Amino acid sequence: MYIGIDCGTQGTKAIVVDSQQKKVIGVGYAPHEIIENSEGRREQQPQWWTTALVKAFHDAIKLAKIEPYLIKGIGISGQQHGLVVLDEDDQPLYHAKLWCDTETTIENTEFVSALGGKEKAFSELGIMVQTGYTASKILWFRKYYPELYQRIAKIMLPHDYLNYWLTGHFCMEYGDASGTGYFDVVNRQWHSDAFRLLAPELDPQKVLPPLVSAEQKIGTVRPEIAKLLGLSHHVIVSTGGGDNMMGAIGTGNIRQGIATMSLGTSGTLYAYTDTPLAGLPMEIANFCSSTGGWLPLVCVMNMTSANKNLMDLLDIDVQKFNTLIQQSPIGAEGITILPFFNGERVPPLPQAKASILGLDAANFTQANLCRAMMEAASFTLRYGLDLFRQAGLSTSQIRLIGGGAKSAVWRQMIADIMNTEVVCLKEEEAAALGGAIQAMWANGEGDLTDLCEAFVHIDTESRVQPNPENTVQYEKVYARYVEKLNAYL
Repeated sequence: MYIGIDCGTQGTKAIVVDSQQKKVIGVGYAPHEIIENSEGRREQQPQWWTTALVKAFHDAIKLAKIEPYLIKGIGISGQQHGLVVLDEDDQPLYHAKLWCDTETTIENTEFVSALGGKEKAFSELGIMVQTGYTASKILWFRKYYPELYQRIAKIMLPHDYLNYWLTGHFCMEYGDASGTGYFDVVNRQWHSDAFRLLAPELDPQKVLPPLVSAEQKIGTVRPEIAKLLGLSHHVIVSTGGGDNMMGAIGTGNIRQGIATMSLGTSGTLYAYTDTPLAGLPMEIANFCSSTGGWLPLVCVMNMTSANKNLMDLLDIDVQKFNTLIQQSPIGAEGITILPFFNGERVPPLPQAKASILGLDAANFTQANLCRAMMEAASFTLRYGLDLFRQAGLSTSQIRLIGGGAKSAVWRQMIADIMNTEVVCLKEEEAAALGGAIQAMWANGEGDLTDLCEAFVHIDTESRVQPNPENTVQYEKVYARYVEKLNAYL
């Protein structure tokens, strides 16, 4: 048995995988609180993650109807880009600032300027540093909490914090490291000059974790944690990785030609490549994968979160939301929404606000607003897919994951807007499954390709093809969206 853990923005998920039956036999979940304000602050306390992990773990074990001592390995997936800073006693010096925190916009601009501007920064790092990456959070912490900053002993990301809690080993894997903003994604190493611009008083050899490759196990679970979870003292922990990197493994996206699209709180689109792509537009983050290659990725900040904002306003549930969408025609009778409730990463608009355009007395209905919101969320990812296509990344299939993938209405909308076949997977928790598969790989249970073939299963009933008539209509509506977006830019 293996455990996959996914520490996300809204909660922690745990799954139990039987390596002999080749299936998930138990699932657990525990929610997280979030500290936020209208200035873009999005933070959590790291202790909330460990508390949630314990609850989700026990719930999954209970559902699986097994004893915890049967577990052989654990793989952790975590939300990318977060900043966790510990003191010499391994205590957090501050809350963890999350990937979706946009409070550090000014600091990110300052960092890019210090690197020599956007073009120079992009050429040095192989990636464009965005607000939300770890780098600007360090600069922000140094500026506003100078005394606490001087006490930093370790800098890590959320999944590293959980690995450290489990094993006592301080290290980081290449995929998640490539989303920090002070990592050279082409040469797979810390960019010491970039880090010195952020934290000249700190020694990178001490505060930054040693880098490890993804197929390794980083250690075994500490005795006190083994006792807490009921594990044996020989349970291995793999390197883990960022949620997108683990999601790629959990969707079988480890070879070229497949794209994974996540309809979660945020939206992501990524595809595997064997080598780092040259000439990418800056909006595409050319992350390292957690499988030895690269994972070009586009992330947008407003996906199911945008839909939820409207559902909360109208006081309706998901079922009612989907029903209303079907009562409105493609294009929502002229309504266009720019859904930037949390700012936006692609295009880079970290301080943007949402807008509802084209309202009149005739089209101002709940149904039209619901369809316009779902179309807008979809268009943000279509914008990213166009960037992929411009970079020469062609895809024959989109593998859809995340909470939004459960909606048949949305699946068809994505197929029509993207003009590509869309399919879901039988296992919904792709990132947690990726963590479990990686743990099996690290523990010598088999080759990664074979493991993905054995554990990643297409849900053939979810497969949808683009409707040619709908695709033509959506092209016109999307052109209208881009026109409004360009005026905003």
